[in-house]
Amino acid sequence: MTSQVSSPIPAGTAEEPPIVVDVDASGDQRKPAKETRRLDRVIIRFAGDSGDGMQLTGDRFTSETASFGNDLSTLPNFPAEIRAPAGTLPGVSSFQLHFADHDILTPGDAPDVLVAMNPAALKANLGDLPRGAEVIVNTDEFTRRALAKVGWSASPLDDDSLAGFAVHRVPLTTLTLEALKDSGLARKDAERAKNMFALGLLSWMYHRPTAGTEAFLLRKFAKKPDIAAANVAAFRAGWNFGETTEDFAVSYEVAPASAAFPPGTYRNISGNLALSYGLIAASKQSGLPLFLGSYPITPASDILHELSRHKNFGVRTFQAEDEIAAIGAALGAAFGGALAVTTTSGPGVALKSETIGLAVSLELPLLVVDIQRGGPSTGMPTKTEQADLLQAMYGRNGEAPVPVIAPATAADCFTAALEAARIAVAYRTPVFLLSDGYLANGSEPWRIPAVSELPQLRVDFATAPNHTDPDGTQTFWPYLRDPQTLARPWAVPGTAGLEHRIGGIEKQDGTGNISYDPANHDLMVRTRQAKIAGITVPDLQVDDPTGEATTLVLGWGSTYGPITAAVRRIRRTGTPIAQAHLRHLNPFPANLAHTLAGYRQVIVPEMNLGQLAHLLRAAYLVDTRSLTQVTGLPFKAEQLAQAITGIMKEIRP
Repeated sequence: MTSQVSSPIPAGTAEEPPIVVDVDASGDQRKPAKETRRLDRVIIRFAGDSGDGMQLTGDRFTSETASFGNDLSTLPNFPAEIRAPAGTLPGVSSFQLHFADHDILTPGDAPDVLVAMNPAALKANLGDLPRGAEVIVNTDEFTRRALAKVGWSASPLDDDSLAGFAVHRVPLTTLTLEALKDSGLARKDAERAKNMFALGLLSWMYHRPTAGTEAFLLRKFAKKPDIAAANVAAFRAGWNFGETTEDFAVSYEVAPASAAFPPGTYRNISGNLALSYGLIAASKQSGLPLFLGSYPITPASDILHELSRHKNFGVRTFQAEDEIAAIGAALGAAFGGALAVTTTSGPGVALKSETIGLAVSLELPLLVVDIQRGGPSTGMPTKTEQADLLQAMYGRNGEAPVPVIAPATAADCFTAALEAARIAVAYRTPVFLLSDGYLANGSEPWRIPAVSELPQLRVDFATAPNHTDPDGTQTFWPYLRDPQTLARPWAVPGTAGLEHRIGGIEKQDGTGNISYDPANHDLMVRTRQAKIAGITVPDLQVDDPTGEATTLVLGWGSTYGPITAAVRRIRRTGTPIAQAHLRHLNPFPANLAHTLAGYRQVIVPEMNLGQLAHLLRAAYLVDTRSLTQVTGLPFKAEQLAQAITGIMKEIRP
């Protein structure tokens, strides 16, 4: 079977159909007339004001790159403010895309190409550029006033500041206005299409398909035909500019990454979208209606938006007035027999903590999806971090243990959602799923699984009494336990003969009656802990090709890509090194203690101040070495490789 990477569309979505050929503005296949150079990978960053449409531009370039068949990874990066001051450094929005003809793992350390729409975009990203990088600058925006906003008294285009780069001075605004002079649009409206001009130019440079973008624009602005036509015209003008101008003498080709993908049908997917699809799949596989109780919060809101589109799958979404109401509604839905989910970020978890504790006491399935972001407090809402691990583990009053799992990549959010649902329904417990802003907003190719590949999550509700009283009466005890899982029975309210009480006050073992008995409380606390500790999770898989490594790099969550890329770089130097990645953080895999004991040194990279390292030291008395970063950005592979190498040298004889 031939691997297809044409971004097929699952049922129920409203995205464009796959595009698999490069076309010119008229729809005909075209071979660029200029010199074409083959590259194995490219990193492009679009940057501009938060009103310049950089996220849309990057998203469209990504979609066409996915349809072409490249492996890819993206890093959207935008301000937290709804509209930061125009032309200022805090207002810069960027979108980085790394695409290649082989397997890649990260959005790339540094861009090979920077498209800077104004001085702020150039200044904010200049420090990331390697020598020799191509810089495409919108010269129309380099006015005295715009330069002053970023602290430049003179334009870097007029001195030797950019001597180390290949600079292309393109009056994007002027060229866009010229292309749209007969459109009938006001100047302000016409100027807004300059991002499409830039997209057309980059599409020419890298032989990206174009028909999909044109179709997207016609759909997006279907109610405003003049705007749609203007954007298409600007996009075509950018493509033609690249074809005709002497400033761009070379175009580049990055072949499809056919060998990087197992056979199957693929599409580009973000973490939040994959997670949404995973929840829908879990609902269908379990036979339970999906209920989402949520309150909008960055960067989790996209899950609410996406699930609200899928009523055809029986999904019910409830946008509550606050975080507490959202989780209360979700827990009520769980009591009623639904696959219940609540989505949030760190600040919302704080507000939901009491109800999570209630769910622990009630022993009902509930998925708590935490898309982590920079903190504390409001922190940096649009920046990524992994700092909610200890909150997920311990952020409740009393002994209230819950399972915690974390996806490793954007596409893996689909599988992680299914695994969270499996644990929740099988063990009757709330489950934390820890994603983060990097995974939520980033995207990569995802192989669409066949339904036959999905796990069976069928639930058996209680349908009959399960206890005989001394007088022979058949009754229902809500806290009798499955001897294998220690899960209590799940009875749908209204089932005849299964009337029972649940609540936040401690329950008597078995009967569910209120109990203040000290011995009973001790038993119930230990039983709930034993249930979580006894959850069956897969063993930790260790990647140690030679078997000679003395150092293990252990990560969790979204650090998978940077860690794996860093480990690959170290191995290319001939240095043996082992790698493992945790999906299950509570309980840990049963073989984790043995694994850790097999290495002289364990290095734990995290986007926090060492929370997993803290848990490992406490659980296994292992002197782990932390590599931490809290910049709001993911690790860079080269920096991580250097840091790991530095630690490894400390223990060499």
